[in-house]
Amino acid sequence: MDVVPTPAPAAQARWELYRLLSEPLRLRLLALASVDALAVGELAELLGESQPNVSRHVAALRQAGLVQVRRHGTWALVRVSGEGRADAVLDDALRTGRALCDADGSLARVVDVVGARERSTREFFARGAKGAVTVGAPPEIGAYLRALAPLMPHRALAIDVGTGDGRLLEILAPVFDRVIAVDRAGAQLAMCAERVAQRGFDNVDLVEGELDGTEVRRAVRRASPAGADAVFASRVLHHAPRPVEALRRMAALGRPGAAVMVLDYGAHEDEALRAQQADLWLGFEADELRRFAREAGLVQATVSEIPAAWRGNGADRGVPWTLLGANVAGDERSTKDAAPAAKKEKRR
Repeated sequence: MDVVPTPAPAAQARWELYRLLSEPLRLRLLALASVDALAVGELAELLGESQPNVSRHVAALRQAGLVQVRRHGTWALVRVSGEGRADAVLDDALRTGRALCDADGSLARVVDVVGARERSTREFFARGAKGAVTVGAPPEIGAYLRALAPLMPHRALAIDVGTGDGRLLEILAPVFDRVIAVDRAGAQLAMCAERVAQRGFDNVDLVEGELDGTEVRRAVRRASPAGADAVFASRVLHHAPRPVEALRRMAALGRPGAAVMVLDYGAHEDEALRAQQADLWLGFEADELRRFAREAGLVQATVSEIPAAWRGNGADRGVPWTLLGANVAGDERSTKDAAPAAKKEKRR
């Protein structure tokens, strides 16, 4: 959308301004353009004139700084300029033009002319889309997440523990100002790096190393000396030899009050996953996860189930999924915020 620059009315000789406004058609045009931004074709329809003739009058008014023209592709929308409205002569011209448009009925028809713009839009959506409805996350989910991001009070830094191929970054990168993706396997980070490059995630830092390693600690300090606002671990805990220690290391990366969100499996008996994914644990009971969180020094731990429809289509879709949410101790505000969630879980 380009706005055609216009000179200010003060730059024009007063006699030339009077000459421009001596034409009744221009007075009517100005009056209509003061009601709404109208396309040249719409003005021609309202004025009962040809488009070339209206375009010539618009060009003269634009040159005098009385109107602005904003282009939308082939459309040229005309509206009275803000600078022009402050001119006493133009103000009198607008009143005169409105009287003329009231008399010929064109002013009343502006609403209908503008409303006709959406006729094609209404017809398009009335036809409905062809084919079956696509179920699942839309490709434009990043845009929706970015729109939701301002609703989160603390989103300076997130850490993706055990990022793997980086699929969780599709959610975290649009929401958080900075994301650190950690994995101890270089092969996994290589796949993650490919995703980051393809998606243009310029706010993501990839770090290879252990959670309590120097590389990870240095990256967190560099991004946020106080620590992360949120630490996420998606289907990582069942690979940890000592789950409590893993949670403790996650908590150490967060600032006081930071959220620690652990998505993992509920207790199950699918031994095939142990062979397919090198799982150490066949999921965890809710009470077990709460105990882990407590022993790791986390507070306000809650555990909830993930609906089957949200588990994707991988080999693990048949086992239960759970979400452990807790806070790093030390921030009373976060503790108070988390309390209602804990009470809600107890009522279940």
